[in-house]
Amino acid sequence: MPNQRLKPEELAQFPPLAIDFQYAMTSVYGRSDKTVFEYMLDLRLFFRFLAAKDAGMDPTSEDISEVAFGHIDAARLQKVQGRDLIEYLFFLTQTKHNSAVTRNRKLSALRSFYKFLVRAGHVKNNPAEQVDGPKKRATLPKYLTLDESISLLRVAANAQGPNKRRDYCILTLFLNCGMRLSELTGINLTDIAQDFKTIRVLGKGNKERVVYLNDACRDAIMSYLAERLDGTPEKMRQKALFLSSRNQRISNKTVQWMVYKYLDEAGLHQPGMSVHKLRHTAATLMYQTGQVDVRVLKEILGHEQLNTTQIYTHVTNRNMEEAIQHNPLSDVKRVDYVEDAAERARKGTNQDDT
Repeated sequence: MPNQRLKPEELAQFPPLAIDFQYAMTSVYGRSDKTVFEYMLDLRLFFRFLAAKDAGMDPTSEDISEVAFGHIDAARLQKVQGRDLIEYLFFLTQTKHNSAVTRNRKLSALRSFYKFLVRAGHVKNNPAEQVDGPKKRATLPKYLTLDESISLLRVAANAQGPNKRRDYCILTLFLNCGMRLSELTGINLTDIAQDFKTIRVLGKGNKERVVYLNDACRDAIMSYLAERLDGTPEKMRQKALFLSSRNQRISNKTVQWMVYKYLDEAGLHQPGMSVHKLRHTAATLMYQTGQVDVRVLKEILGHEQLNTTQIYTHVTNRNMEEAIQHNPLSDVKRVDYVEDAAERARKGTNQDDT
């Protein structure tokens, strides 16, 4: 993944308050490099919008991509009101053609920035709190059905090659636990509990959570570890659970390619289907059983909040453990699908006869 940080010459264009904000988001609030990078890009456009207005320009009809904005200070930011932000959202819609999702993200960046300014005593109010975000069109997430999930696991179980157990284990964790891609690739060997009942993952905002493992996950992990821990010294020196063919921590891109490959082989690849949709699949399958409360899913998935009307209540660890056990793929293990060499040979002979 490319280094998602502003170059020194780019950062030098920003006013001091924005640079302080960047440092605070990283060191105090633990935001990821990607999140902070996007915040700064969003602030840069907003600052240019303000500077252009101050210079008498019309951002909706004039190019503001080179407008200097280093002079934007606390006094100028204090003057920003809700109507200014509504005008900015109009600019994002009409001139930048930003989607509702993108406009919401940029408004969220301003809320975080102004919240920082208020806490630091630079401004008195947060005008972004006065503005409602654009309404997003409700869409149903794509996911695999139970039968499709089993087909995907069957294809991976019967795959050939040196990484077949690793790949099967990765798909099993995605489909049973609903991990994010970055959470899965970030797992270290030491994150697995000694009794193989839980895995510790690092979610968004560097927030750590415990994921409970059902029988299918434990079986897949132990099967993979049998070869992961029986390797070369180079392999043994690595702390990552999942390694690439070069004995390095597996990358997000490699996992994405691997998932697409098995989706293709299972005849399940379709527009919009991605690694993240396996996370949707896990959540949907657990919820469809009727035995997993949406509040428990909130904890399993590591969400800050769910788009539901239910009020968040405390969820016990036992609830989360039982939810993973209720996943209908809990009993699906690699050994259930692997065909032995004799059976494959017999099938091949029969095909030749025809």
